[in-house]
Amino acid sequence: MVNTNNSEETPARMKVEEESPRIDVGRAVLSMTEDQVGESNAKSASTVFEVSKLNVYYGDFCALRDVSLDVTQSEVTAFIGPSGCGKSTFLRCFNRMNDLIETARVEGEVRYHGVDLYQSEVDAVEVRRRIGMVFQKPNPFPKSIYDNIAFGPRIAGAKKSELDDIVERSLQRAALWDEVRDRLSDPAYGLSGGQQQRLCIARAIAVEPDVVLMDEPCSALDPIATARIEELIAELKTDYTIVIVTHNMQQAARISDRTAFFSVQVTDAGRRTGELVELGPTEQIFTNPDDPRTEAYITGRVG
Repeated sequence: MVNTNNSEETPARMKVEEESPRIDVGRAVLSMTEDQVGESNAKSASTVFEVSKLNVYYGDFCALRDVSLDVTQSEVTAFIGPSGCGKSTFLRCFNRMNDLIETARVEGEVRYHGVDLYQSEVDAVEVRRRIGMVFQKPNPFPKSIYDNIAFGPRIAGAKKSELDDIVERSLQRAALWDEVRDRLSDPAYGLSGGQQQRLCIARAIAVEPDVVLMDEPCSALDPIATARIEELIAELKTDYTIVIVTHNMQQAARISDRTAFFSVQVTDAGRRTGELVELGPTEQIFTNPDDPRTEAYITGRVG
C-alpha cells in the first residue's frame, strides 16, 4: 500500500521490476514451517521488527549509526530525541521508504517477522502494503473522500462490490465515519486538518497492514485534533503495531508503551550522526532512565 502517492510508488515499482526473483513478504512470513515456529521463543513470537547494527548513509554522510532494537507486536513504540538525530530516517527504514532517495544506503539488518527486508529479492511494494505510513502533514489525494480510501484496495485488486464495506470500515476505525458518512463524494481537501489526518490514517489501514508508521502525525494539528489522534492511536494498537516519531515528549509519555531515545554525536569534523541511546518501557524512560543523556533530555537540560 502504503505509498498510495503515485509519485513515490512508481520509482519503487520500477526498482522492483528490475529485481528477480522476488520474495513476497507476506508469503515468506506465512509459509514458516512448524519447526521454524517451534524454534521461536515467546519473545520472538511477539516481535515484529528486529533491527541489528543498522547504519544509514546519504552519500558518504552517515546519518544514523549502529542501531539495534526490537519492536513488539500490538504496542506503540515512540521515537524521541533532538532534531537531526535520525528518528525519521530510522522510521523510513521499516518500510524501505529510503529506497526512494537516490543517495540513501542502508547497512545492517531489518527483519520483519524474521524476513530480512533488505534482501535484494524482497518486493518493496509488498513491504509498503504491509507496513503503512502516515506523514507529518495530512496528504489526501485530490479525490473524493470515498476515492481516497478506496484507492489502495482498488490497486490491491479488491472487487467493486467490496469497496463500500472497506471504505465504511476504515473510516469507522479512524473515528471519522460519523462525520463524513453523508458527504463521501465531497473533495477530501474540504475536511479540516485533523479530519484530513484521520482520513490518511483510514487510507493507510484500508489495505489491512500489519504495522502503521507515523512520522510526527500531530505536529501540524491543534490541541483538540491532536487529542483525537492520540485517542485513535490507543484504539488502533489492539489491531496494529504502531511506531511513531514525535518531538512532543508529553505525547510520547501519554500514548506509547515503549520509548526509544535517540541523540546526536558530533564528529571531530563537525558532522552530526544519530545514535540510539536507550530503549525501554515508557514509564522507566521518563522516570528512571539508565543513561544520563536520556535524563538530561527528558528534564530539559539539553535539547
